[in-house]
Amino acid sequence: MNRDKILLVDDDTGLLKLLSMRLKATGLRVETADSGRQALARLATFQPQVIITDLRMEGMDGLALFDEVHARYPSLPVIILTAHGTIPDAVDATRKGVFSYLTKPFDSQQLLENIAAAQRHGRPPASGAQDDEEQAWRREIITNSPRMEELLKQAWRVAQTDVSILIQSESGTGKERLARAIHAASPRRAGPFVAINCAAIPEALLESELFGHRKGAFTGADRHHTGLFEAANGGSLFLDEIGDMPLEFQSKLLRVLQEGEVRPVGANEARPVDVRIVSATHRDLESEVERRQFREDLYYRLNVVMLELPALAERREDIPLLANHFLQQLQGRNQHCLARSFSREAMERLMAAPWPGNIRQLLNVVEQVTALTTTPVVSDGLVQRALRGKGQEILPLGEAVSRFERDYLVQILQMTQGNVCQAARLAQRNRTDFYKLLNRHQLEPALFRQG
Repeated sequence: MNRDKILLVDDDTGLLKLLSMRLKATGLRVETADSGRQALARLATFQPQVIITDLRMEGMDGLALFDEVHARYPSLPVIILTAHGTIPDAVDATRKGVFSYLTKPFDSQQLLENIAAAQRHGRPPASGAQDDEEQAWRREIITNSPRMEELLKQAWRVAQTDVSILIQSESGTGKERLARAIHAASPRRAGPFVAINCAAIPEALLESELFGHRKGAFTGADRHHTGLFEAANGGSLFLDEIGDMPLEFQSKLLRVLQEGEVRPVGANEARPVDVRIVSATHRDLESEVERRQFREDLYYRLNVVMLELPALAERREDIPLLANHFLQQLQGRNQHCLARSFSREAMERLMAAPWPGNIRQLLNVVEQVTALTTTPVVSDGLVQRALRGKGQEILPLGEAVSRFERDYLVQILQMTQGNVCQAARLAQRNRTDFYKLLNRHQLEPALFRQG
């Protein structure tokens, strides 16, 4: 999100214009919306750093707008303005998590101070930053998705602390990449980053792998072995697929986390370790705790902050970016690679596929089609073959649940970069009907066009 972008919301168009002019005069980039619904539509493309909204508006009021925003972008600060300010209103707003609450008429300097404070509120290096050092922490994460940008903002904020983080997501979404980004953004960045897949290590070897062992501790232990906790000392330890860790071993891990020291197998004395734990799982650990397949005390020790990575199907606007990124990588590795781009039909099929295997599956598909293509442009037929006939067309808009209709339209406009003809075709609607739907949700195709 851009650190100078403000979204201003008020159903009084005169005040909206006046306040917008005042804020722009201070160097801020301001977008306006004259209703809560229009503001939600703006969020998909404008990605502000701060929202300033009137409290009393027709339809969706300021607090209802905040609730919608907070559900999708929990770290996006919202400032509420009102001419009807009361102490109960202010208390209610602040309890909900509203950043600040100003009563009209307000002092302009006071508003600017509130905006500046909101901008400092957990400000991460933005994706559009010019400074390469600011970009380094998230360089390996390829995205244009507002949902991913919000997740990265949360990741950057929690990286500045030393609390344990649990990454929850489906397999193949890039959990280790996010863990590496958190480490790179943290004060521990100069220390080691060590990763282990708990599901890939046999239970009999897990203790030795994590805690180390002394020579002669067991048959075959012909030398001292440093465990991963000690190897990660001063840095971060990433425990992938923590939900697959054997229940019997979980108590040993909990003791290490509580005491901050490890005892190698066969050793008489424990050794102190200073490690930040980032864990990840595709399992629902709350359900595992209820089923007594995962220790409740360990769950709360690991899950101080949970970050949820979206599935690829929930960030479809990233599919062209990722597919072309993988294609460029393969070109660099293989001088015999002929593929240079995807046909329009091939890309549409990629964007409409269900992707149960997420980004890992997308990479596999791109590898297949680049290995088989005999032309510079990858055809739709090759993509269909790589997907094994499981491609899924975008559902007709009439079948979508009505309360998700706006999100559906936003997703299609993002996918087509505001091309109404293409978007209408994907939605299986004629252009006239599609424009009526856009008008109903106050969506402007021009806002989705790049360049």
